[in-house]
Amino acid sequence: MSENAPLNQPRSKTDLFVSFTLLALQGFGGVLAVVQRELVEKKRWMTREQFVEDWAVAQIMPGPNVVNLSLMIGGRYFGLAGALAGLAGMLTAPLCVVLLLAVAFGGVSDHAWAQGALRGMGAVSAGLIAAVGLKLIGALKGNPMGMPVCVALATASFIGVGVLRWPLAMVLLGTGIVACGWAYSQLARQARAPESRS
Repeated sequence: MSENAPLNQPRSKTDLFVSFTLLALQGFGGVLAVVQRELVEKKRWMTREQFVEDWAVAQIMPGPNVVNLSLMIGGRYFGLAGALAGLAGMLTAPLCVVLLLAVAFGGVSDHAWAQGALRGMGAVSAGLIAAVGLKLIGALKGNPMGMPVCVALATASFIGVGVLRWPLAMVLLGTGIVACGWAYSQLARQARAPESRS
């Protein structure tokens, strides 16, 4: 489907609830890959650029990213009732599944095969998140900070956390301040450009 095709929207609060329930049940250790595919590519509730912007906001808000995203999308279409429907969809079925798994896993948690299965699922989750990051990198072309700066900040964050083992909060605070300052200066420059031409 063309990226220029008109966007869809949820038909009802029930549609929101069911959609986010199915999203939540597809993820293990993070549902970014599933959420991006479903909301952008299949349902077309938002563009890639809108998804990247909303995901960035969801990440800086307290709480799980995808839960924040469900609140934002539900609120955008149906107000408070929609936000609560999206939230309920994200939490109800997964809560039941987690409680059942906790009871079942308690008896086998010391077995090597169970621990190996969890490590394998973690590796798959990391691979899915990396794949989505690569797929969404094209959306940064229109970012006011520019692709080189975005890549440099992502690289700095990876080195700080993954290589140097600095605390995540400190790395994100540092790169976040730099990113906000640079974005502000670029947006201000873009706003001044039409004035200088007139």
